[in-house]
Amino acid sequence: MTTNVKDKGFFNPIATSVLLILSAVSAILYLVDIVNIPILALLLLLSVFIASSIRIADQWERAVVLRMGKYKGLRGPGPFVIVPIIDAIATYIDQRVRVSAFKAEQTLTKDTVPVNVDAVVYWTVWDAEKAALEVQEYRKAIEHIAQTGLRDTIGKHELSELLQERDKIAEDLQQVLDKNTNPWGITCQTVGIKDIIIPQDLADAMSKEAQAERERRARVILGTAETEIAEKFEQASKKYTDNPVALHLRGMNMLFEGLKEKGSMVIVPSSALDTMNLGAMGGLASLAKSSENKNINISAS
Repeated sequence: MTTNVKDKGFFNPIATSVLLILSAVSAILYLVDIVNIPILALLLLLSVFIASSIRIADQWERAVVLRMGKYKGLRGPGPFVIVPIIDAIATYIDQRVRVSAFKAEQTLTKDTVPVNVDAVVYWTVWDAEKAALEVQEYRKAIEHIAQTGLRDTIGKHELSELLQERDKIAEDLQQVLDKNTNPWGITCQTVGIKDIIIPQDLADAMSKEAQAERERRARVILGTAETEIAEKFEQASKKYTDNPVALHLRGMNMLFEGLKEKGSMVIVPSSALDTMNLGAMGGLASLAKSSENKNINISAS
């Protein structure tokens, strides 16, 4: 028999009100000399007996009633009546969804890596009779089964799978728990993996490995970009080979882009200076720029 919830007793608003009313009536009957002291005592005892037979179960609860030690049935929600002395309320079973936290400490994965895993399970009692008769302390039983199942699940997976497939592992664990708790009238609705803690040395090594992988990818991308740029330059050179005017215009554009920024310096091959007369153009551009700066300085003074 489960003892997760203690018996509430007969102290509830309805039972207390009935006891006060019956006691008051008995007292009035005694004061008006309708009953004597022995009958008054009998009436008070009857009042306690009637009041103790009235019990109340909350909306989310089911009361397990035993008659002379044998299972009689479930009562509630709301007020109900039992036979005092003969009947007893063994427990009130909460049928709301509840959550239990559990963990697996220093558990080895399939590739022998020690990990600490924290998880939670959401469960509910769908059959209060089975939960009351089939298992004792079902809350603790669920926590122990969840912890054992989590250790078994960790041992069947490698560390990479634990880190990348949390949802799948949680689903597998939920099915294992549901299979074990269904005979008790309990269903495990959801299992969540809160945290997976690995040794710090291994975490540092994995971080360095990830950093090295990122650097490798960056170098590959850079090399690919250089290859594409070289291919584009090769295609452009073929266009400029048979079209010297286009090459000349491109050179002028490059020179203009270099000289339009203040304080910039442009380095071009000497052959380009001879073929495209860039030397004269560069000198004129520099002279014009110097004159402009000089005018600006004079006007500012």
